[in-house]
Amino acid sequence: MQSTRLAKLLEFLESDPNDPFVLYALATEYNNANDPKMAFGYYLKLVDEHPDYVGTYYHLGKLYEKTDQKEAALEIYQKGMTVARNKRDMHAFSELQGAYNTAAGLDYEDD
Repeated sequence: MQSTRLAKLLEFLESDPNDPFVLYALATEYNNANDPKMAFGYYLKLVDEHPDYVGTYYHLGKLYEKTDQKEAALEIYQKGMTVARNKRDMHAFSELQGAYNTAAGLDYEDD
């Protein structure tokens, strides 16, 4: 059974199938529902069709990590950092860089 929120998002998608916010919301909803296949589908559609939608990269990278695809996560974080830098969104850039560093094992602390 679909959640009310998911059903509503699917209605919005039917009204405007190219709305990046709706695609992002659907990806996030499926991710939260532990449906990585559907989440990947919407996140990858965003990357392909709306590459400047910065929020996609962090969550897609985390989903790659969650599904043991570390190299894909690192690649998507790097791509996201480039997009964020080009948009001068330094907050997103910083979050993506932190995620990249953690995934790459670069966030060590001095003992």
